[in-house]
Amino acid sequence: MLRVLSFCLLFITISISGKAQQAELIKLSQLQTLIEEKSDQIKVINFWATWCAPCVKELPLFESLNQDRKDAKVILVSMDIDLDPSPEKVYKFVARKKILSQVVILDERDPNAWINKIDKSWSGALPSTLFINTATGKRKFVEREMHAGDLEKFMEEVK
Repeated sequence: MLRVLSFCLLFITISISGKAQQAELIKLSQLQTLIEEKSDQIKVINFWATWCAPCVKELPLFESLNQDRKDAKVILVSMDIDLDPSPEKVYKFVARKKILSQVVILDERDPNAWINKIDKSWSGALPSTLFINTATGKRKFVEREMHAGDLEKFMEEVK
């Protein structure tokens, strides 16, 4: 009986620890708080959408960074809501891909009203990634798909 109970507890622990994140709907002000919040980690904030092929292609790079680098805080910001008001598609995508990084869904409908508040150089194209080191005040905005080695390179630039 004790063996069965121990096995069940181990299975539950493994299931919980390997569970995909639940995406949270947030407004721009909440995203700005996440961006500005002081941290010892370098924030790597990726703007993506489920319908964006380059975005989906680069997601494993962010997941690896999230798992391998304790000095990085990965936040994946879904931009799906401006085209589809239902977050269900994102919830299912996150669960199916077993994404462990923090996922938020930006609940804003008019990108033209807020993209320059993220970075003045941003045209609004996806994927885009913001690297922020709140300890040094350095930041870098990159408006393109990431490839192997890119995330580490840009993290070094904001150290």
